[in-house]
Amino acid sequence: MSSVAITRLDASAAGFQKQLADLLSFSADTDAAIHQAVAEILDAVRKRGDAAVVEYTRRFDRVQANDMAGLELSQERLQQALKSLPLRLETALKAAAERVRSYHERQLQQSWTYTEADGTVLGQQVTALDRVGLYVPGGKAAYPSSVLMNAIPAKVAGVKELIMVVPTPDGVQNDLVLAAAAVAGVDRVFTIGGAQAVAALAYGTEIVPQVDKIVGPGNAYVAEAKRRVFGIVGIDMIAGPSEILVICDGKTDPDWIAMDLFSQAEHDELAQSILISPDVAFLDAVQASVDKLLPTLPRQEVIRTSISKRGGLIQCRDLDQACEIANYIAPEHLELSVADPDALLPKIRHAGAIFMGRNTCEALGDYCAGPNHVLPTSRTARFSSPLGVYDFQKRSSLIHVSAQGARTLGEIAAALAYGEGLQAHARSAEFRMEH
Repeated sequence: MSSVAITRLDASAAGFQKQLADLLSFSADTDAAIHQAVAEILDAVRKRGDAAVVEYTRRFDRVQANDMAGLELSQERLQQALKSLPLRLETALKAAAERVRSYHERQLQQSWTYTEADGTVLGQQVTALDRVGLYVPGGKAAYPSSVLMNAIPAKVAGVKELIMVVPTPDGVQNDLVLAAAAVAGVDRVFTIGGAQAVAALAYGTEIVPQVDKIVGPGNAYVAEAKRRVFGIVGIDMIAGPSEILVICDGKTDPDWIAMDLFSQAEHDELAQSILISPDVAFLDAVQASVDKLLPTLPRQEVIRTSISKRGGLIQCRDLDQACEIANYIAPEHLELSVADPDALLPKIRHAGAIFMGRNTCEALGDYCAGPNHVLPTSRTARFSSPLGVYDFQKRSSLIHVSAQGARTLGEIAAALAYGEGLQAHARSAEFRMEH
């Protein structure tokens, strides 16, 4: 059994900050060939609509369809997929969906107003987006949990129409993904993918209606397409590789921690798994557990590459310092595997999702705990939040000025407008003062 080479860092060592920055560094730059290919695809779909999407689907996914209508799935097909599932899987899917729905219903924002003494009413009106596009990866990376996590918050928000696109290489449809679409209440499904699907959603075609926002993960071509259409439509984020950071006091079973690190590392070779602990012997024990358990997993080569290239075992002074390091890393997933996670929580400022206590493994959050698993990566948790109902709602300011308010506010506005040299602004306010 060969040992897995995991980077070991000591937070008290000189040069630790640079070593940590080097461990975290990740380049999301796409190469010139991807840039050019995506630009050409977007332009073709914008100009030729359905015909271009059908051509690209034939070329890239080897799906033979005469037109876009042949690439749309009916609601009956989604229900058929749901009914085809083994009972245990159907039950799990519905249970997860209900928990996700229940959690996100608590995020709903309401409109509000208040009235000032002179009768002026100010407030905020909250409305849902009209139409949202959901990109779901196809093939081996087809995750039904992503359908639930992206679609359910949109439906809870009140989005009128949710359109899902999912590639089906060689025409193979994933029943579990389609079943998840049925459970989540997706309105329309097209078996298209790649940059061409993003373009269809962003620009609209004869059959695919233009959406207001595109959410969901994808490969480098999808990410580049989303980046390019942002501004024409909204997007959720450009996600980087998966990440987990575990803070442990050294008292959790090292096998548990090793498997938690694996749970992110198995996503892909660029995923990042880091453990911080003040207990050196515990770090050694987790290393031993990694070496022992890795050969038992089907995706051991992916995990080995990920752990070796981007994994880390960090010795810290104490749990307070562990929290300081965690705030710098701003991880996608943060496990507080300690005796009293509530005591550490106020010290954590930057993390996508925080998993508290030894029993709370990150995998539960991925599937069924309830909170969203679409989380900020690559240190963007410093300024970003998990996907939620609020991403599918907009806020409009409300201003209803009374006659008395027009005089009071008019004086202030006119003075400031003249100060800025904008006479029409000033006169617009003054006309109402004279009324």
